[in-house]
Order: sequence, then structure tokens, then C-alpha cells
Amino acid sequence: MQYTEKVMDHFKNPRNVGEIKDASGVGEVGNPVCGDMMTFYVKIEDNIVKDVKFKTFGCGAAIAVSSIVTEMAIGKTIDEALKITKAMVAQELDGLPPNKMHCSNLGADALHKAIEDYLNKQKKG
Repeated sequence: MQYTEKVMDHFKNPRNVGEIKDASGVGEVGNPVCGDMMTFYVKIEDNIVKDVKFKTFGCGAAIAVSSIVTEMAIGKTIDEALKITKAMVAQELDGLPPNKMHCSNLGADALHKAIEDYLNKQKKG
């Protein structure tokens, strides 16, 4: 199984690892089949995703996906961030092996869940 240089870079040097203590929203997803768990934290101000951090337990592809998703989302509007798809994530990483494509689903799902958590908090506000 061959990973692209971009996947290896994001695995070895993941961006935006950690937690946001006063996060606007938190999203957690997991895939019991492969054991990957991702938690995403978003900071949203004026409808813009100002910051995204993640904590991921999983394979190299899962870590690389988490890292690239944070980079793809920061600076986007909520609507733009919600349009990030698994295909876009895989493309941004210059591809993933077929047996690792499920990892790209998790990254987009965790981001979307964190934004949905924020939106639900706003409704209750």
C-alpha cells in the first residue's frame, strides 16, 4: 500500500492537533471496524470557521485526513465547510488507497458534526 507524499507529510507533521477549550462546537466520530476515532473542535465567529483542532486515534491515513480537513475548513464560511466531502478530502491528499477511503469519510463527518453541534447550540441560545 503506497501513500502519497502529501498523506505522509500530514501524517508525520499533522497540523492543528489539540483541543479548543472554549470550542463553538465539538464533533466525534468513530469506525469500530478499523478502530479510528476522531474528535474535531471548531471555533466559529461571524459565520466563519476561525479555527479547527482535532484529536485522532487511528492509522496514518486517519491522522493525515484529520490534518488536511482542518486546513481545508479554516477560513471558510459555515456553508462552505459543510460542503467539504470525502471525495474533496481524498483529492486534496492526492489520493488514498482504496482500503483507506473510509478514513476520508470520517474526517468530513467529524467536521460536519462539530459544525452541527455549534448550530444546535445557536438555536438553543
